[in-house]
Amino acid sequence: MLILLPPSEGKTEPVRGKPVDLAKLTFPELTAARDALLTPQWRQAPAAAAEKVYTGVLYQALDVSTLPAEARRHLRRAVLVFSALWGVVGLGDRIPAYKLPAGAGTAPYWRRHLPARLGKGLVIDLRSGPYAAMWRPVGEHAVIRVLHERDGVRRTVSHFNKATKGRIVRDLAISGVRPRTVDELVAVLRDLKHTIEREEDRVDVIVE
Repeated sequence: MLILLPPSEGKTEPVRGKPVDLAKLTFPELTAARDALLTPQWRQAPAAAAEKVYTGVLYQALDVSTLPAEARRHLRRAVLVFSALWGVVGLGDRIPAYKLPAGAGTAPYWRRHLPARLGKGLVIDLRSGPYAAMWRPVGEHAVIRVLHERDGVRRTVSHFNKATKGRIVRDLAISGVRPRTVDELVAVLRDLKHTIEREEDRVDVIVE
């Protein structure tokens, strides 16, 4: 199982620690592509685990530091965070706080450099649009949308979307269930009391 997340705009700047070591990041074969985007400031800034640097709404809801040890270990293996600067990083990868939003040139740049497959098994895709354009999953995958329903009308609301996605990843990690197909994922999410609607590889989570 592979869980794809966007980064967060909100970041906590590490106050101490060695700078990023590109060769030690997930997918070290991306070192040259990452190196081309780094500025001197980011090369020299203190680095910390991505799960501590990313502190936006999704990551607050996920709250990795309070998860049971086995759930934390699982997420560090299963989660890839997409980034305009790094391509992808794992939650345990040490990175500095940075500011580089996904722009028009990001998607084609990383589509050229990211491998065709990023892992094995079911891909659970919770990325937002600009980051989803960087890489398209192949094989068994589910694209998760969160829709806020009010007075019979459904729409995407940023805060609900991000917070709910963080809770979904947290719930999956704590459950200990590792779905292998979209059908299994839908069943697990329903067991976890999420309201789910499915259309082929799109899985909608409905919140009120």
